[in-house]
Amino acid sequence: MIDQATIDRIMDAAEISDVVSEFVTLKRRGVNQLGLCPFHNEKTPSFIVSPAKGIFKCFGCGKGGNAVNFIMEHEALSYPEALKWLAKKYHIDVQEEEETEHQKQLKDDRESMMIASAYAQKYFTRYIWEENEGRTIGLSYLRERGLQDTIIKKFELGYCPDGKDIFTQAAQKQGYKMEYLEKTGLTIKRDDWVRDRFSGRVMFPIHNVAGRVTAFGGRTLKSDKNIAKYLNSPESEIYHKSRVLYGIFQAKREITRQDKCYLVEGYTDVLAFHQAGIENVVASSGTALTPDQIRLIKRFSPNITIIYDGDEAGIKASLRGIDLVLEEGMNVKVLLLPQGEDPDSFARSMSSTQLQEYIEEHQTDFIRFKTKLLLEKSENDPVSRARMISNIVRSISVVPDTITRSMYIKECSTLMDVGEDILYTEIRKIMMKESEDHRRKEYRAKAVQQQQPATPQPVNTVKNLCEIEEREILRVLLKYFHTEVFEEEGENPDETISISVGRFVLEEIENDGLNSDNALINQFLDFFRENLDNTDFKPMPFFTNHSDQRISQLASDLLSEKYTESKRWTRGGAFVEAEDEILDLIVPKVVQEYKLRKVKNMLSELEKSIQLAASDIEKVMSLQNQYLNLKKVEKHLSIQLGNRTITR
Repeated sequence: MIDQATIDRIMDAAEISDVVSEFVTLKRRGVNQLGLCPFHNEKTPSFIVSPAKGIFKCFGCGKGGNAVNFIMEHEALSYPEALKWLAKKYHIDVQEEEETEHQKQLKDDRESMMIASAYAQKYFTRYIWEENEGRTIGLSYLRERGLQDTIIKKFELGYCPDGKDIFTQAAQKQGYKMEYLEKTGLTIKRDDWVRDRFSGRVMFPIHNVAGRVTAFGGRTLKSDKNIAKYLNSPESEIYHKSRVLYGIFQAKREITRQDKCYLVEGYTDVLAFHQAGIENVVASSGTALTPDQIRLIKRFSPNITIIYDGDEAGIKASLRGIDLVLEEGMNVKVLLLPQGEDPDSFARSMSSTQLQEYIEEHQTDFIRFKTKLLLEKSENDPVSRARMISNIVRSISVVPDTITRSMYIKECSTLMDVGEDILYTEIRKIMMKESEDHRRKEYRAKAVQQQQPATPQPVNTVKNLCEIEEREILRVLLKYFHTEVFEEEGENPDETISISVGRFVLEEIENDGLNSDNALINQFLDFFRENLDNTDFKPMPFFTNHSDQRISQLASDLLSEKYTESKRWTRGGAFVEAEDEILDLIVPKVVQEYKLRKVKNMLSELEKSIQLAASDIEKVMSLQNQYLNLKKVEKHLSIQLGNRTITR
């Protein structure tokens, strides 16, 4: 249990822009910041961060909240775990009661696996520096590869002792359960047979974007050809290799600063580049590049340079990755190293300045790369040349941005000496075929769905017909709750009493006995009522930082929504732009609109009741009287409102 004072310290320290920018590249847009949403795949930014309000909001998928909500959602953590994450970031001590064995057992599998992985990293790292075997074998190997101690420590490299189950026994003695050692892949268990997966290997911890260890890569130092040179952790709840990039945690800030990412293949390639002073580099860790990995890079920069070996395998890997990168709307360049070189050896063969200059001089856009590569193979054969053009055009066709696509077409036309109109025709053919294939796929999926039994619709659900009006009331209360706008006469003739927005709104609602059909909105109003006389109550931080995610989400949504007026407000013939200058006009209007909506809904219900009671004269007469009285109220409210309405 984290005490409230500590929570308050964490909330005060957790600056929303600072937290979000750990994971998303933000660009200033007026008083707010804009970026690509990390919670759904989008190509046009709709993710807004408001430093002044301390909230984020995605207008694409609807997610929103404060810094804690962001970490909860992004890292799949509970509320207390997200608070601890932020406390660690801002160096705030969190004092808690020591966990009991029962509480430890209640931790979910995912967090337990994270904890086991963190222990393993510390164990392997300690072993390589402090144990004789680790120093003489593991550390010596890394130093022989030319790696400096600063880089070894920066990436938390380590060594797993050579033996049957030395690590597993050590972990179990520290209280780590076999269940989680197995699930993370650190230990292999078969009936009564147990062994360490990474026995005798140099260890490369794999960190997620937040810096937590989720998996490992292990390199054997034995010459036995029957033993795999590199061994990775198996897929698990915390590790999906298709979504992970080695070095992303260490590189993300520099990728954002440089607005460029270098993509290499292996662990040691990343280490060598860092040692050469180039830190905006990540590796696909030997797997074929995936859309998820590309989107991970795109969160920090839209510019990527693929750097692979100059051999046949490196060329094929480059070609496979190009179309995927283009399809995600990124700007891609390619650099193939000289024959016989890999990024590791090449980076160690020159100074940082020389390496940077070489990359800048030799990297090329994908059109020139593919053209040069395919021309070498076509050998002026017309058929091969036609296939080459089709290959390049197919790559251009996946580019989502029309302007970028047209620039690539222009360049391809010049390089290949082919008319732009011909290239456009080919691209239209490709896109039409893909569109037709997509339509057929959707048609088949729809046909299958129609053959399946319909999903039963939920019954007895209550629709809140006043949702728009009630959200507007909450928005006004959030922003202006204690603002004193109105005055009324006191007991003495010369005495006036100031009335706050909160008191005016709540008394108007209570006097007419109005309630919402939405329990969450009623909960908001209850909080406002409880704090009506509490001058220290600050609604915006109270609600946006609330531990109930539903409350903080709704508060963030309300503060993010864009409200406009159907007519520009005037006072004394002059136009007034600022909302806080016309609260004495807006606040009563908001309440009246809410009342009018309630009355209209009641009239609609009465009309239905009168029709159903057609055979009961007395009941009809009673209902009609109610109806006529409500019509008078409706007319009165309509006159008060006039023609101006706030639209959303």
